Order: sequence, then C-alpha cells, then structure tokens
Amino acid sequence: MGVPLWVWVAVLAAVLAMLAVDLVAHRRAHVIGVREAAAWSAVWVALGVGFGALVWWRWGAEFGQQYFAGYLIEKSLAVDNVFVWAIVFGYFAVPREYQHRVLFLGVLGALVFRGAFIAAGSVLIASFSWVLYLFAAFLLWTGYRMLRQRDEHLDPERSRVLRLFRRWVPMTDAYHGQRLLVRRGGTLLATPLLAVLVLVEVTDVVFAVDSIPAVFAVTDEPFLVFTANAFAILGLRAMYFLLADLIHRFVYLKAGLALVLVWVGVKMLLKVDVLHVPTPLSLAVVTTIIAVSIGASLRATRGQGRRPPARPEAPPFRIASAEEMAAVEPLWRRRPLPSRRRTP
Repeated sequence: MGVPLWVWVAVLAAVLAMLAVDLVAHRRAHVIGVREAAAWSAVWVALGVGFGALVWWRWGAEFGQQYFAGYLIEKSLAVDNVFVWAIVFGYFAVPREYQHRVLFLGVLGALVFRGAFIAAGSVLIASFSWVLYLFAAFLLWTGYRMLRQRDEHLDPERSRVLRLFRRWVPMTDAYHGQRLLVRRGGTLLATPLLAVLVLVEVTDVVFAVDSIPAVFAVTDEPFLVFTANAFAILGLRAMYFLLADLIHRFVYLKAGLALVLVWVGVKMLLKVDVLHVPTPLSLAVVTTIIAVSIGASLRATRGQGRRPPARPEAPPFRIASAEEMAAVEPLWRRRPLPSRRRTP
C-alpha cells in the first residue's frame, strides 16, 4: 500500500484534533439526550465513511473495500462493548452527566492500547505467517463461545478487576462530581469514577483481543487496521448514549456478532493456503449478517420503547453530600517556601 510517514502523522493529528473538539464540546457535565447523541453519531459516521472514500480515491477500490470491511466489523463488534458499558454504568449507578468523561478517557486509552496491539500483531504476522492459524482458531473459538453464551451478560458484582482495585487502591464510596481522585484528611483517594474507568478500560482490552484479529482477517495493512479501529472507536461515546436505553431490543445481535467472528475466522483460514475470499464478498456477508440480526431483533421486540438499564436497589456507590464536597482538599499541595533568616 505504501503509506508515507507524513500520512500516519496527519491521521494521528486529525484523531487528536477530533478528540479535542469532542472534549471542548462536552467540557461541562450534562446529560446527553437522544437528539444530541444522534447528531454526534452522524458526525462520527460521516467522518469514518469520508475517510474510507479518501482511501478508495487515493489507493484504489481494493484497499477502500478492505477499510470499509474492517470499519464495519469493528463498528459492529463495538455495539456489544456499548451494551457492557450500559450494564456497568447501571450497576454502579453512575450519574448520566458523568458518563461522558469516563467514556472519553476510556476511548483515549483504547486508542493507545489498540495501537500497541495492532503494531504487535503486524510484527507477528510479518515474522511468523503461522500466527494466522492461531488468530483464525481464536476467532472461531470466540464466535462459538459467544453463540453459546449469547444470553449471558457481565456481572459487575463478581468482577475480579473491581475486587482487586478496591483491595489495593484506597478509595471513597461516593462520587465527587467528575473527579477521579480526591484528597481528604491529607490522604489521596480514588473515587468510584476511577474504579468504573478501570473496569471500562479492561473490558475494552478484552474486546480488542477479539476485534483486532477480526480486522486482520480482511486486510493485512496496519494503516487500514488502525484507521478502521480509530474511526469506529471515536463514535462509541455517541453510540452509547444513543443505544444504552435500547439494549433490551437487540436480542439477536450477539448471535449475529458471533456469526461474524466465525465467518472472518473461516476467511482467515482459507486465506492462508486454500482460497482468497474477495473483499466485496466478505463485506457483503458481514453486512448481511449484521442487518439480519438487527432487523430480526427489532421485529421480535416491536412495540417496546426506550428503557434505561436496570440498577440495583442498593448501588455500591453514592453521590457525595455538600459537606463531603466542601471537605475535599486541593489535590496537589504546594510545598511551603523555605523561610529566610535574617543575618545580624
């Protein structure tokens, strides 16, 4: 494909600029409604599709189709990630006005981790071609497991990550606005929002282990794998606020995602020694599976409206009182200046 270094730098700069714009637009904590989420979702999808059109124009139809196949796979698998976030936020009763800050930082970390995974995967594939067999077997096994466990969901109460975090990190049991850390009584404490951020980040790493090999099944180009991931991830926050209250309606989506993983696993196996599946065919199969699973889900649950994710009767965390907020000390203490003694 021959991507110059300056193109990589330009793409990374554009991604950082888009993150900065999103941060400025949501600098004040507020509840993001459906209309705002739909508008931002349209913006992020337009950017992702526009970049794909640019790839198609600059490097040709084959690479353009590979980008769109990877983008669609990553975007589809990300929906399951969105549903996990909804379960986590619901269980921990995270106020809706604070959720965007967690997701923003989570997406920022996801870009870093996925970039590292993609670089490592590219090196492994270039050095050891047999790694593709491992990736394919892993995708087939993951798809089979997801199909069998399609009715099971994450249980945050039994999360080992949360237990380890609470054991090793001193923390308060109350949300203090959008703060991740507070100082109280001279002690630096993590807030529940930091614990939720860690859990969100870990779940994204787990999902990346599935999604990145899936994108490698449709393209060998690290540039396309990274950009497909980046543009799909950038729209996850808006997608969450758009779909969080509709997770109960997508009853067949997980089965569809499982079939997508099985399909790309089979495609990767055939690609190694047997047959090269054309990219348009792969793109058509993925699109059909996702469209059918979404259509069947909406048809089976027609008549059901939006419904916020379930919350426990006694959430593990609460919102800090005004007195507790007033008792918070400055996070970073200034060291007192050394006193100067007057010489006689």
